[in-house]
Amino acid sequence: MMRAGAMCAALLMAAGAARADGLADLKAALARSGAAAPLKALAETHTWRKLGEGKDAEEESGQASVAVEESARGLGVTYSRPTLARVEGELRAKGKNPNSKTPTLDALAELDTRDMLALTSAAAGLARRIERDAYQGERADAWQGKPARLLTFEAPITSLSERERKYAKKFLSQLDVWIAPDGAPLASRARMTMSGRAFVVVSFEATHEEDSVYAVAVDHLLVTRRESHDRSAGAGERDERKVVTTLQVQP
Repeated sequence: MMRAGAMCAALLMAAGAARADGLADLKAALARSGAAAPLKALAETHTWRKLGEGKDAEEESGQASVAVEESARGLGVTYSRPTLARVEGELRAKGKNPNSKTPTLDALAELDTRDMLALTSAAAGLARRIERDAYQGERADAWQGKPARLLTFEAPITSLSERERKYAKKFLSQLDVWIAPDGAPLASRARMTMSGRAFVVVSFEATHEEDSVYAVAVDHLLVTRRESHDRSAGAGERDERKVVTTLQVQP
């Protein structure tokens, strides 16, 4: 019969191996996700922003979409003629009135090169994040009613720039990743809170929340839906922003 001490040691070793397996499975799944096959997709984003609070608050919303194509030549983004017409109209209005809103331009700002790579080459971005962050462990969970494993990571304060660290007094950043039995990422949830003081008298606080859903198509690991919510306050001002971006593969 196994002694109690030996049994506890065996259980601890088994638990450690189980925790390591989830991370290893995720890394292996990310390594399998290539980006060599051609890809055509439609990226669409909806934005909402609120500046200030109370009766003086200003709200604005926007929407835009672009066609995305990845091939041997690289990554291409195409703007439709109706989209370009709306942009031109907003620029004309802005030239006449500096207070004029630019909802299409603001939405397109959420579809820049960095965002496109995050959507179409999700494996590379997720791999960089889990290499940088400290692995906290895993536990059994469920995603959309199906068995999954939940892996948790915590970002070090060194993930901030030197300038940001200079002013940050409190920083917490956590990443949760749900993976399938084979290690493929299903979804992730990032949460960040930061507060501090700048220029001696100006205190600030900020939060960032981001939920992503993943899918594999034509050898690409894609983010098919990303929803982010940012809130910040400082110097007597409040800013809140929500962005929902989707990616649909086209034939």
